[in-house]
Amino acid sequence: MADENMECPEPPKCEECPPPGAPAWMATFSDLVTLLLTFFVLLYAMSKQDVSKFESVAGSIRKAFAGNAMKIGETIQLGKSPDDSPTMIESQEPVQPFPIDLLTTEGILDKHEINRESDEDIAEMRKTLQDYRLSESVTMQQMSEGVKIRVKDNILFKEGSTVMANSNVVPVFQKIIKLMRDNDWTLFVEGYAAEGEQVSNDPSKGPFELSSLRAQEVTKALIKRGVRPEKITTVFYGDTRATGSDKDRKVEFILRKRDLKSKGREVPAQ
Repeated sequence: MADENMECPEPPKCEECPPPGAPAWMATFSDLVTLLLTFFVLLYAMSKQDVSKFESVAGSIRKAFAGNAMKIGETIQLGKSPDDSPTMIESQEPVQPFPIDLLTTEGILDKHEINRESDEDIAEMRKTLQDYRLSESVTMQQMSEGVKIRVKDNILFKEGSTVMANSNVVPVFQKIIKLMRDNDWTLFVEGYAAEGEQVSNDPSKGPFELSSLRAQEVTKALIKRGVRPEKITTVFYGDTRATGSDKDRKVEFILRKRDLKSKGREVPAQ
């Protein structure tokens, strides 16, 4: 008979159950995801939306992956699936890709608006035009070789002559002279003639000679008023760009900050 005074052994203790709910690391992970989402929302809110850039990105991606293809004879057509079902991009000619630096969020990095090809600061050029009160008298075009500023007002000439026919362009002409004196810009003087126009006192000289004389007269006037000759490029077109108007008898001005005659990077010809 067992001893009645003998103590019974204690039952084994159960392991502590984990607290109810998600594990502790889940809270940290959720915070991280929330912060990332907030960051990308801020990126999107501060970025500039440009449809052309979006289309370029789509074109770059499509060109990289070559799209879906369907073989018809010996021709591969991009943008088609094997069963000719609709695809996301139907264009046969993809948009050419563009440099990746254009994707940078300009609002966050506080970048200046520049011509990506030539590194010209467009904002600085606008400021210069404003300082010389030329902003309303010009149009700006962003070119791969630099920013081209075309003066709206042209010098018009009498028929067959190098005598100026309009005087309203004189104030703009004087502003251009002052800008060229104070800044290291390049001025293009372009001479034109009407279709078949000849020099009035010498009929043997046709449109090319006449447009050249007009450009020369304006160039001499610029140099006489203090514009450096090496900063002027004179061009004449004759009547090759005539439109049948009296305004074909003209000289146009184009301003550039970059001299197109400067030596660029030499590359192999073959």
